[in-house]
Amino acid sequence: MSIIIMKSRDHYVELLKQNIKNPKMIAHSLASEAVLRALALRFGEDEEVWGIAGLLHDIDSEIVNADSTRHGLVGAEMLKSEDIPDEAIEAIRMHNETASGKNRSSLFEHALAAGETITGLIFAVALVYPDKKISSVKVKSVVKRMKEKIFAASVNRETILECETIGIPIDEFTELSLSALSPVEAELGF
Repeated sequence: MSIIIMKSRDHYVELLKQNIKNPKMIAHSLASEAVLRALALRFGEDEEVWGIAGLLHDIDSEIVNADSTRHGLVGAEMLKSEDIPDEAIEAIRMHNETASGKNRSSLFEHALAAGETITGLIFAVALVYPDKKISSVKVKSVVKRMKEKIFAASVNRETILECETIGIPIDEFTELSLSALSPVEAELGF
């Protein structure tokens, strides 16, 4: 087994910005990075590898024009030459089960899917708060909105609940995610 020395985070941020122009998608990617770093720490995994997977998981979204039959597959192929470990590339491929045609099975795959998905729900909840700040959002507000299917209807609740598949109850997962996002909320536009 060969050891992969990843490039710098700055390199990967620049790569993201070369491929993603929508500021909301860049914010989502940065948020996903923050949550995945927190999850890596929680599980004793490599924070850099998990963070970069969170950062780059949607790198192909504008290239494939949100085509769910290609999204993730194209991104994984793009990243093969970027000195990213295979397990990160596979997690990126698997965050969209539709394109892969397989079910997520590893800790990393479930963590990336749940972690990147909860960011959308947290963003939506923050936007209905008077100050529109992630740091003001309460765990109970996010969990309550999980049950309201019409609220942020495009956010897949089943994917978020994969946190329980990897042993983190939804309240704890929400707290972890909020704690990861609050310090970077200005960078995310909140």
